[in-house]
Amino acid sequence: MSDQKFDLDQIRAVIRLLSESDDIAELEVESPTLKVSVKKVAGALRATATAGNPGTEAPTQTLHMTVPAPQPTAPVPAAAVDHLTPISAPMVGTFFRAPNPDAPPFVSEGDVVEPGQTVCIIEAMKLFNEIQSEMRGRVVRVLVENAAPVEFGQPLFLIDPTVTDR
Repeated sequence: MSDQKFDLDQIRAVIRLLSESDDIAELEVESPTLKVSVKKVAGALRATATAGNPGTEAPTQTLHMTVPAPQPTAPVPAAAVDHLTPISAPMVGTFFRAPNPDAPPFVSEGDVVEPGQTVCIIEAMKLFNEIQSEMRGRVVRVLVENAAPVEFGQPLFLIDPTVTDR
């Protein structure tokens, strides 16, 4: 096997690009050390990644995976968005809805959150950072899939701050 390693961030970026597109059914990206091919098939994304030098006889590593395609969410009507407040990512990292894979999410759509309540975790550089709500309100929409990469300032949740009941 080659000493080359898969760059999972690159593979995730290609998968995310295809999953977010309605117009693209197949995507192949190749660099000197990595070749990624992703296809939409029957409600899932099938990815093949080859590390090494794809154009030579050098040994390579190949990874095959099937990823469930994200479920489309209904758009929030524009009139309803005017009073909604986003909770945004304070850093670049990986978004997690729960403290561990077996635990329920910190919050779900329809839950009322309080100031200081943990709503998610963002993992950055092997550190798990709890993200807390700065307001009281009802979670109207979770905007990011679990374990997805997020950018600084990216909205994670939409909160309706006009909710007064629990």
